[in-house]
Amino acid sequence: MDELSAESLLKELRAVDAERARRAAEPDLDARVQALKAYQQRRFAATYADLLANPRYEAATRFFLHELYGPDDYRQRDAQFARVIPTLTRLFPEEVVDTVARLARLHALSEHLDTRMADHLLSTDITPDEYAIAWRACGEPASRQRQIELTMAVGQSLDRLTAKPLLRQTLRLMRGPAQVAGLGTLQTFLESGFDTFRAMRGAGEFLATVRQREEALARALFSGGAGLVAAAT
Repeated sequence: MDELSAESLLKELRAVDAERARRAAEPDLDARVQALKAYQQRRFAATYADLLANPRYEAATRFFLHELYGPDDYRQRDAQFARVIPTLTRLFPEEVVDTVARLARLHALSEHLDTRMADHLLSTDITPDEYAIAWRACGEPASRQRQIELTMAVGQSLDRLTAKPLLRQTLRLMRGPAQVAGLGTLQTFLESGFDTFRAMRGAGEFLATVRQREEALARALFSGGAGLVAAAT
């Protein structure tokens, strides 16, 4: 990762911190953001109920559900990202650096969009119609497409890592040093992602399905519909 890219990524993470500070100062906004995250996680689980029921794809779907779409508190992981970015290439292999960078960018963008949507929600009791209205009021179609592209990039990076048989051993050997360096949450994410995608034995069909459904949902919401959201909640 070059210096310019590292500074850009740190800037995005600082923007997330600023949004969290704003939410902390506005409890009602924070409550709407958390309700939105929970709603989107339920939506994702319903949209991909067939993949959750498929033994080959269940673990990967749950990984996406909890690591990319959930209402979990990622402040600790973000803090580890920010701390490790300046020396990322000295601590992790290049392939791992790319994965971490994509995940951090995805998370920063998602946090931004969630706050923007929550600004347009009237309460924490979110209906499909209210979700669709907030989505359109938020706008940013290019950012929505970028969000999908980054989701795909994270999945593709994890899939590529599984093609390197020595990398799992490298990650295992890094477990102790990562804990000592205060990077345990990041280390856990990497190991879990590697094992989940390796067990899937190829992520092409899984990722293509996620892309197709997420792009279809975005088109429907921007065109004024809430049917796909209603069907999935």
